[in-house]
Amino acid sequence: MKHLQLQAEALLLDMDGTLVQSTTEVEKVWRQWCQWHALAPEPVLAICHGQRAQEVIRAIAPHLDIAAEAARLDALELSLTTDVHAIAGCRESLQRLPPSRWALVTSASHPLARQRLQSADLPLPALLIGAEDVAHGKPDPQPYLLAAARLDLAPARCLVFEDAHAGITSALQAGCQVIQVGGQQKQHPDVRAIIRDWQQITIDCPAQGPLCITLSA
Repeated sequence: MKHLQLQAEALLLDMDGTLVQSTTEVEKVWRQWCQWHALAPEPVLAICHGQRAQEVIRAIAPHLDIAAEAARLDALELSLTTDVHAIAGCRESLQRLPPSRWALVTSASHPLARQRLQSADLPLPALLIGAEDVAHGKPDPQPYLLAAARLDLAPARCLVFEDAHAGITSALQAGCQVIQVGGQQKQHPDVRAIIRDWQQITIDCPAQGPLCITLSA
């Protein structure tokens, strides 16, 4: 990719792995949960990134009280969110965006999302779609459909930035354009492009009309 120019009315942004680097924190929490239940961590770590706790628990240990376990995990994550940092360039990009032109769409809870953003010194969104806002989390399209609806936009007019397969699937099924953050290979053929970090992004925000996003190699 040399240069790719895209237009969108708004950006819909994942958090973990897209705006903040929190892999260590996330995996620490899930390893602790596996220890509590005498479960091997490898199957959990293979699917936990980008999904709500509810979906992971339902897939791995459906016999457990899913709501209670998700709340327990959220409390543990809130107690451990101390070592997260912003992915290069995203702070500057978010500061350029009018609050009405972007939303956070995350599998984390509202309190955890706010805490992680604050820990990484990133602005808080005017619109946050979190774990408690949807009946079905990523990879279901509901989170991105809800974000687009609350912005009063067609999903096709939204550009999503995602790092995980579950989130990419969710956004594409919702009908959004998708940029993949990180990785060497596209996780889905319909991904428009891959970026290493936000330093490859330039955003032009005209007073009227769509955002103009330029991706550079």
